Amino acid sequence: MSRQYFGTDGIRGRVGEPPITADFVLKLGWAAGRVLGDRHGSGQVLIGKDTRLSNYMFESALEAGLSAAGLDIRLLGPMPTPATAYLTRTLRANAGIVISASHNGHHDNGIKFFSGDGFKLDDAAEQAIEAMLDEPLTTVSSSALGKASRLMDAPGRYIEFCKHSLSNGVRLDGMTLVVDCANGAGYQVAPAVFEELGARVIRIANQPDGLNINVGCGSTHPEALQAAVQEAGADAGLALDGDGDRVIMVDGSGAVLDGDQLLWIIARQRHNDRALQGPVVGTQMSNLGLEQALDGCRIPFMRARVGDRYVLEMLQANGGLLGGESSGHIVCLDRTTTGDGVVSALQVLEAAVRGNRSLGELAAGMSRLPQHMVNVPIARDSRPMEDTRVSQAVAALERHLGDAGRVLLRPSGTEPVLRVMVEGEDADRVQRLAGELAEQVAAFCGQRAPALDN
Repeated sequence: MSRQYFGTDGIRGRVGEPPITADFVLKLGWAAGRVLGDRHGSGQVLIGKDTRLSNYMFESALEAGLSAAGLDIRLLGPMPTPATAYLTRTLRANAGIVISASHNGHHDNGIKFFSGDGFKLDDAAEQAIEAMLDEPLTTVSSSALGKASRLMDAPGRYIEFCKHSLSNGVRLDGMTLVVDCANGAGYQVAPAVFEELGARVIRIANQPDGLNINVGCGSTHPEALQAAVQEAGADAGLALDGDGDRVIMVDGSGAVLDGDQLLWIIARQRHNDRALQGPVVGTQMSNLGLEQALDGCRIPFMRARVGDRYVLEMLQANGGLLGGESSGHIVCLDRTTTGDGVVSALQVLEAAVRGNRSLGELAAGMSRLPQHMVNVPIARDSRPMEDTRVSQAVAALERHLGDAGRVLLRPSGTEPVLRVMVEGEDADRVQRLAGELAEQVAAFCGQRAPALDN
């Protein structure tokens, strides 16, 4: 069954444009309340949010819709997405709802759902909510309306959870950390976690004004973090994204460690502790260097489709505990149910503390191979992956690269482009080969070849 609104990570779009409008979100809250009420009976739904200005409007709309469906609401205020997942599970709520557009700017927003067990809402529930959206909105009797209240100790509960994700006795005493909060949902709780574990914390991008979320900061813009780490002579730095489910880190020299490198550090520590079960799961975009490093430790590795939803599905299907994406969205199922930037950073820092090594030394065990990607414009209704000439060109390049490289063609899920990626051992050669393949694909699709520096 096709879905009109839900994507791989909830519903997302431009504020004020359908479906991210106040009237739709009110109806969405009602539809979700009806479906959840039918499944679980009376109960409560938690609502968390990031720091976007539009969240005042959408929080009220969701609250009204859920109340009209007869469900109680607990408001968490600005809290990381994984905090909502955790609190939903521990408070035995029917569901958790997060208002956020993750790493996007303030002009975008979105709604994502967690089930009572802290995992993303399943496909059947999302389809049922979409079906309910087609029904006329009706309100329960005035005596059955849901009540709303604020969970005052939500930050403290989540801080304690994060701290307990470390092994017994592990602390960060003597460590200086720069924490980039992306002017987002983690601006209060994230620095507190590291401070309570003994670190000296330098906070940056922790003054949200509703409009500056992810602007020149956070996991997608690490330049300010790099500069702050070097200026302070810090041991390390970490940058969350706007809703706190992703993290990238910077070592003491200012070098950026992406999600693949962080996943490698955590996986090797788990492997050394004999606590790693099943395969490590990455995505089609995970660097070949990660696969090679894991293979050197005889750790099985699998690739899922791009998206944390698919990483989680592959982990659960294969008995795995650890997976993630290059973007820094890392899932540690032995600690929590979803990607959590703070928890992931703590696992990396634990490896540093226990091994008495810097992040740079820990990351040195993985050699990251150069990648180059070119976006080829395509018609919205075209199917370049089904073109025999395209598949033959890809196969020829794969034979040319052998085991020393990879080729990936992936249609974008949000814009009419085909992403052409080549990976190999030599950066100049990789860029040239990616450009040549992009020119071939563009010619087959009847489009102008893109510039090589796209």
